[in-house]
Amino acid sequence: MQVRTTRLEAEDAKIIYQETAGLAIITIHRPQAKNALTANMWDELAKIALKVLDNAKNKVLILRGSGENFTAGSDIKEFNAISLEKAEEAFLHMEKTISTIERLPIPTIGVINGPAMGAGLELALACDIRIGSEKAKLGIPVGKLGITLNNKFAQRLVQLVGPSTTKDLVFTGRMFKADEAFKLGMLNYLVAEKDLNKFMIRMGKLVAGMSPESLLAVKQSVQECVDSVPTLWQGSTPFVGSDFTEGCRAFVEKRQPQFTRASK
Repeated sequence: MQVRTTRLEAEDAKIIYQETAGLAIITIHRPQAKNALTANMWDELAKIALKVLDNAKNKVLILRGSGENFTAGSDIKEFNAISLEKAEEAFLHMEKTISTIERLPIPTIGVINGPAMGAGLELALACDIRIGSEKAKLGIPVGKLGITLNNKFAQRLVQLVGPSTTKDLVFTGRMFKADEAFKLGMLNYLVAEKDLNKFMIRMGKLVAGMSPESLLAVKQSVQECVDSVPTLWQGSTPFVGSDFTEGCRAFVEKRQPQFTRASK
């Protein structure tokens, strides 16, 4: 595959950007941490997602992780030494990046090989189409960390898999295997790992060959339908509460968190 590659450094991590035959490909590369995104990487991801639009030849964005992981989400270790207020700001910034990808005016395809966890799952759900290998695992184990699902995060899950499955994901913290995620609609396509790259390119080219006006109109119409669905909650639920400090500390110390019962 002929590509033009730009590597943007963010600490010990890379966001790799490639362009080929009407396809823009973003690869999250931090294999030593299951492609977990640092704060700098979230920044770079948002910048690169918008950079895709600079080239009118780019008709489709493909988002993937390197190696055998999509992404483990945000790097929780970064939150261990900051205040709850700063943590909340970081999560809001992360949501802004995810929304940027979700609302791009071109089709987006998420390619999931291995775990897509927490914010990584939300990033996958922000894509228009998701392709997974048999090694794909999707979950949002926020209950282990004391992270509360912000309204927008919860909305994406509820609209895709329904209230009960959303609660199942959070209450148990379990990872849905590829076949279960496919049956639930979290994955649109399930292919063998050895065929993943070929299928990704074939699907990207198929979509890129469609009318850009038609695809944009559908994206906008669908998003308007999603945005118009009333929610049962009011206001904005924060991402973090008092349990978050204990959850982060337990994660870093590799032990079970000791949470107290939530008050109303």
